[in-house]
Parts: sequence; C-alpha cells; structure tokens
Amino acid sequence: MLRNFKTSIRTAGLIGKFRSPDVAASLPIMAAFLYDRGVRVLIEESTAASIGASQHEVVSYETMGAEADVAIVLGGDGTLLFAARRLAEFGVPLVGVNQGRLGFMTDIGRDEMLAGVQQLLDGRFSIESRVLLEAEVWRNGERVFRHLALNDVVVNKGDIGRMIEMKVEVDGTFLYLLRADGMIVCTPTGSTAYALSANGPILHPKLAGIGIVPLCPHALSNRPITISDDSRVDITLLSPSEGRIHFDGQSRFDAHPGDCVRITGATVRVTLLHPPSYDYFAMLREKLHWSEMPEP
Repeated sequence: MLRNFKTSIRTAGLIGKFRSPDVAASLPIMAAFLYDRGVRVLIEESTAASIGASQHEVVSYETMGAEADVAIVLGGDGTLLFAARRLAEFGVPLVGVNQGRLGFMTDIGRDEMLAGVQQLLDGRFSIESRVLLEAEVWRNGERVFRHLALNDVVVNKGDIGRMIEMKVEVDGTFLYLLRADGMIVCTPTGSTAYALSANGPILHPKLAGIGIVPLCPHALSNRPITISDDSRVDITLLSPSEGRIHFDGQSRFDAHPGDCVRITGATVRVTLLHPPSYDYFAMLREKLHWSEMPEP
C-alpha cells in the first residue's frame, strides 16, 4: 500500500541515468544542495558506481525503498520507468528531473532542478497516482514469469519476419483472433509512448483505463480499444507462432506457442510528485509539438 507522503523530507534517494555525463555532473550538485538543507542523501548503488559518487550513503533499491521519503530521478523517462518498478512496492513517491530527450514524466528541467527541488522541500507540489500493469506468462498451466510495467506490455513477433497469430480475451470473454506484428497493452502513462506511434488513443492519467492497441494488424478492422483498468487481458500465442514479450521496453521474455500472457492492473501504484507549474495538457502541447495557445 502507498504510505502518506511527508511534506517534511528528511531523507531523499537519488537515482541517475546509467553512464550519463550529464547526470555525473548534475547529481553531485543535487546531493550537495539537499545535504546543505539538512536532508539525508541516499544514492542508489549502480548510480554511484557509474558516476563515482562516494561521499554520501550508497544503498540498494530495497534500502532506499525502506528509508527514503522521496526518490529524485535524474535522467529520462526510461530511468524513471525502471526506478518506478523497483520502488513501487515500497510506495516511495518519485520526482523526475529531465536529463533525457522528451521527458513526459520527468517534468523538472535540468536548468531548474534546484529551484524545483526547493519547491518540493517547501511542500509546494502536486501528487499524482499512476496505475501499473502486472503481467504473468502461463505455460502448460504453470506461471513461468511475472513482471510489472508502468508504460506497457508488448507481445510481438520477435526476430521473425512474419505476422504472428494470437487469441485475445478480456475477462475470460473471447474478443478476437489477431494476425499482426503484435499487440500493445498500455496504461494511461504508456499511452503517449509506443502505443501512440501505433495510432493508439491518448489516455488521461486520471482515466481508469487500459489501452489495447494492435501492431500492424492484417485486418484493418482490428482497432484500438480502451477497457476498464480492473479488467484482465489474456493473449495466447497460437501454434506455430512464437513471440517475445516486452515490459516497458526494458525487460523481455521469449514466448512459445500456447503461452498465455495474462495482464491485469497491479495492486501497487506509482506516486509522482509534480512542481506547481505542471499542467498535463501543456506538457502534451510541448512534447507533441501541438499548436501554441491563441493570443488573448
């Protein structure tokens, strides 16, 4: 369960993008800034190893999850996705400082990172809860793999150069047989990621929904749909199709004919903290290069 966030931050965890020169330069500045304000600083161990940080406490994700009041992630959305999955079970809120490219979730700019974190320390922030997906792979009646995803679970054709065939069910009810390059099942958070490039709908983060988006379907009538986030999606690979299952584009599992990928909303959620200036629609306009606001 998510714990109540403390406006008085006494311990902060720092997580950085692996082997990033920008993070190597920014993270010590952030650590010193927090330390000077009486905040205990914990640096995630692989981050510390990649940038050579040793003057603060170096800890595992488990220790950070147990002891930190907040985790500050310096990097892009990929770094935040990884950290969110590792810390989800502990309920640690996350703040993203964008050191990457688009930055849909890392919404504090690198040039404003100290001012943004000062606002956080002052209690000036908004809290947002994001749903996770839990995916299980079942083979011959046994669960052989389990993983969380904040963006999406993707079942695709892997290395083969042809379409695969899948049976898709929702809450035990047959939906359709799909011949396609694959299928994306996404959260509202992930609706602006891979699913967006496959013509899936953008789902507002407050929407209690899951997107089902076919990848290059053979039948043009197979369109994206949105279902309730308390639904269960079963995707079964039909013989002779083999496939590959991807979780947030960062972990994968090779699937065999007959394997069933079972996807549900996870029991844990991710809490994101945003600066006072955060506006979801303004973020979409900026990142997706939509038209500017009209003149008053």
